[in-house]
Amino acid sequence: MLALPSTRLLLLFGESLPSSRLPNLSRKVWGQTSGRFVSQVNPDNGPLTLSSLGFKSDFDKTNKIKADKIERVDVPNEEPKSKVRGVGSNGIKTVKAVRVKKSLEIESAPFSAKSFSELGLPPMLLERLDTAGFTVPTDVQSAAVPTILKGHDVVIQSYTGSGKTLAYLLPILSEVGPLKKKSANGESEFEKKKEIDAVIVAPSRELGMQIVREVEKLLGPTDKKVVQQLVGGANRSRQEEALKKNKPAIVVGTPGRIAEISAAGKLHTHSCRFLVLDEVDELLSFNFREDMHRILEHVGRRTGSDPRGSIAKWAARRTIMVSATVPFSVIRAARSWGSDPLLVQAKKVMPLEAVSPSGPVNILKPTSGSDSSMRTQAALQSLPPALKHYHCVAKLQHKVDTLRRCVHALDAKCVIAFMNHTKQLKDAVFKLEARGMVAAELHGDLGKLARSTTLKKFKNGEVRVLVTNELSARGLDVAECDLVVNLDLPTDSIHYAHRAGRTGRLGRKGTVVTICEEPEVFVVKKLQKQLGIPIPACEFTEGKLNVIKED
Repeated sequence: MLALPSTRLLLLFGESLPSSRLPNLSRKVWGQTSGRFVSQVNPDNGPLTLSSLGFKSDFDKTNKIKADKIERVDVPNEEPKSKVRGVGSNGIKTVKAVRVKKSLEIESAPFSAKSFSELGLPPMLLERLDTAGFTVPTDVQSAAVPTILKGHDVVIQSYTGSGKTLAYLLPILSEVGPLKKKSANGESEFEKKKEIDAVIVAPSRELGMQIVREVEKLLGPTDKKVVQQLVGGANRSRQEEALKKNKPAIVVGTPGRIAEISAAGKLHTHSCRFLVLDEVDELLSFNFREDMHRILEHVGRRTGSDPRGSIAKWAARRTIMVSATVPFSVIRAARSWGSDPLLVQAKKVMPLEAVSPSGPVNILKPTSGSDSSMRTQAALQSLPPALKHYHCVAKLQHKVDTLRRCVHALDAKCVIAFMNHTKQLKDAVFKLEARGMVAAELHGDLGKLARSTTLKKFKNGEVRVLVTNELSARGLDVAECDLVVNLDLPTDSIHYAHRAGRTGRLGRKGTVVTICEEPEVFVVKKLQKQLGIPIPACEFTEGKLNVIKED
């Protein structure tokens, strides 16, 4: 180390060094980057060396800091701090506290659990799972349940039909309602507590009612009043009366109805401990903007936010976001609405900052193209693994008949056909029924009773083909569905993935057939390239599906 004589002016030659590297010295910079003057050095501090100016770490190739330079200080329930020892401008040794970013430790989850008992669930809930026929958790459930139980905010992303609904319902029911874990004295506080503990928001009535049925299945007939649905299209007065009478612990609903009843002062969610946003990518659309803003402002308190003022008594909530696809818009919302959220996928849990289309790199400031790439990657991840994809060319007036021949060729028993415009649904159903195939339409203009009746008939096998549009099928869970047909092309790869996800659920086999006109084939080729999956051409002849070999 080069020792320099004590002086009032020190000239350092070489590359420019950041001013932050000159601690406890007032500086005056002259000239260009090749030289830098440092003035006002106390002559009583002893001989000056590069080490005494704090530059040793710059030349240390191992980038290690000796123990005598930094002393670790652990403070309970606070971020760890370090004490950096140095010499002040007055010659007095100082100890400066430097805040060190808390490292996140994620304990390994049982990513491939053989039973629900390995996930830390209470005994009563395990009994209800066994009664309902749930024996082995899926990969995403094995990863999500322990992570949520440890108190983390999460974004759950997995392919459609992988069991994401149960992945967040189980941790909630472990702490909310009659199946929750008992306190240390063996007593349950559920009977005493009459406040809403969990709010689950879904973009469509069908998905909301489906979630309610899943909760009721686990709670059993005696505890069905623990959950309350607040979906649009139903009588609002009756919903408000049920809230007042039953005092549910869990509320499931659509953004408009929840925000409407909340604004009327009939829904009190300040003590809510769980906020679930199912199909969160859809909830981010402009149509839900005002309603979602109210929900986020009035459901509990964001963990880590300032508890002062009027929200001092509000409960700190856990925010859980769920979707088959996680574009950058969802990641940005998760950082804003949650506290250090984790991304949970099948067999993988990672900090949200480590997410990118290509792997664990920082995407805090993505380029304009990276968001599109990320959306495409998310769409690919959302596709069920056991699917076969085809496309068939047909004239517009022959599309419905091609659908009929497709159903017969594949001997499909439960078919969902997608169209882009609601007005076309009735015509398609009429043509199918005219050829002897039982079909029904499902869209937002139908009343609640008509929609639920149609869905019930479809699930029971009374309706073979359900013709619907994009939004009505969001979250539609019919495990028996073995064929999805696109009578109209989806707008992008994300919508293709959501449509395709209606079949092949929970590891079952499924087929996706896109019926398009000749000028639309290039769109199918583009989807094939973006998703990285083969979508070969096919035709239906002699009651069979025949793949056309391309040149």
